[in-house]
Amino acid sequence: SELIKPYLGSEYKSTEVPKKLVFYMSKHSGPVNEIQWCLVPEQSHMLLSASMDKTMKVWDAVDTGCCLKTYCCHSSAVRAAQWSSCGKRILSGGFDSMLHLTDVETGKQIFSIKNEFRISALKFHPAESNVFLCGGFSPEVKAWDIRTSKVLRVYKAAIQQTLDILFLPEGREFLTSTDAVSRDSADRTIIAWDFQSAAKISNQIFHERYTCPSLTLHPKESKFVAQTNGNYMALFSAQRPYRINKKKRYEGHKVEGFAVGCEFSPDGTLLVTGSSDGKVFFYNYHTARIIRTLSAHKEACLSAIFHPVLPSLLATCNWAGEIKIWQ
Repeated sequence: SELIKPYLGSEYKSTEVPKKLVFYMSKHSGPVNEIQWCLVPEQSHMLLSASMDKTMKVWDAVDTGCCLKTYCCHSSAVRAAQWSSCGKRILSGGFDSMLHLTDVETGKQIFSIKNEFRISALKFHPAESNVFLCGGFSPEVKAWDIRTSKVLRVYKAAIQQTLDILFLPEGREFLTSTDAVSRDSADRTIIAWDFQSAAKISNQIFHERYTCPSLTLHPKESKFVAQTNGNYMALFSAQRPYRINKKKRYEGHKVEGFAVGCEFSPDGTLLVTGSSDGKVFFYNYHTARIIRTLSAHKEACLSAIFHPVLPSLLATCNWAGEIKIWQ
């Protein structure tokens, strides 16, 4: 992309809140569960989307707003999809319990594996590009190796479902958010794991009686944020014992049972989240104040993500299958 080239050699400038709609891209016939910019800076004009309509799509979301390719390897809703670090493959999992690794260019499957449970969360290991974690409608989270198509390790917790997975820097530890809230107890909502030993480090991180549909890591500080069904985002230390910051709560948006994602801007100054009323909320990370809201969609906005290279370019997606690009 000619638009991205000038930014490749230079340091990321500060993030502004986007003001205008650049592209309105709507080819999905079901809710868009996940969107992700390609991780390779030179190819970061490409945006991946995964939908309940059983498809994944790759878009040129910087230059043209056009759909480049549609992938139809799943027989049910695609709940999670991730770019590989090389930008040539897409890992996906869905409610058909299938795991697929797809070649972006040819659309062919490099491997397809039937998992034991429906998949709702996938994450590549930050340091080992052939290893990924998979969670879903099961008490277990599994680590898989792409090279052997085998399970490396199983992480067992007495829970019903894994909602999201977050690797901490370097990948020695990771967090899972789980659907384990009961009336008398709120432990196990966020669990910290040792990646190598599969041992639980802590399950006493978050004590409110809310589930946390998504987790995100601060790009520069040792902090992470959990989106909660209590209509606020909570801030935690990303180092043991992962203490919550009781002085900061990012509130004002609505979650209302949707798997609403949250994300930091690349410079770490803004925290952005979708909302069940279709808006996007921009919070000042340091003060937790709302800087602005954007009326992005009519239906629930499930994800809002800043471009990794182009300052202030934002992609949003919603429950009606729309994807929009803002600047």
